[in-house]
Amino acid sequence: MSVDKAPAKIAGMFDAIAGRYDLLNMVLSGGLDRHWRRVAIASLKLTGKERLLDVCTGTADVAIGAAHHGAARVVGVDFSGAMLVHGLQKVRKGSLGTRIQLIRGDAMNLPVADQSVHAATIAFGIRNVMQPEVACRELFRALRPGGRLAILEFGTPRSKVFGPVYQWYSRNILPRIGRAVSRHDAAYTYLPESIGAFAYGDEFAALLATAGFSQVEARPLMFGAVYLYTGLRA
Repeated sequence: MSVDKAPAKIAGMFDAIAGRYDLLNMVLSGGLDRHWRRVAIASLKLTGKERLLDVCTGTADVAIGAAHHGAARVVGVDFSGAMLVHGLQKVRKGSLGTRIQLIRGDAMNLPVADQSVHAATIAFGIRNVMQPEVACRELFRALRPGGRLAILEFGTPRSKVFGPVYQWYSRNILPRIGRAVSRHDAAYTYLPESIGAFAYGDEFAALLATAGFSQVEARPLMFGAVYLYTGLRA
């Protein structure tokens, strides 16, 4: 399946739903999105000294979570200006403005120096990147030797019981709920299409290894509806 991931188109779509994005995440995941983000941050084994890069930061939930759970400083990057506006409001509300910096930028050309961060994250954003292999190389470039990576992304459950139920939900129920809450027709038609077109599990783990990461693991969550990918820049 071919899905149009032109950066301007995807950024415009997220600009349009930015005001309801957090509510949509909670509704569509049943609140599990918060748990998944905590699991991803915990996998980084932060000590309180690290500078963390959060790519596709959106409304900054991972950036804020990382600041609360071990990151000394966080740089969040996203190509949607409206999402960053909402993220900045949350950062200021949490009095984290001195520790979290939000920057508009592209995952395929990250606005950070080589080997400048100790840890990196992406939560549910890598599948929206036109060339995910380029973004993975950029993450590798940005990380210092010994730096850890954690990526959360949707997958497709392989369970003979849960798999068909999940696929029916994602194709029929999810777009209807998404359209009703977001008031945007295209955004939640795009979501199941982008999930179905994304290389998940071992295939995406192999892409990370090709980008240079070692100790790559693909951990299925919720029967494989979500994956946590971890890796190390040796």
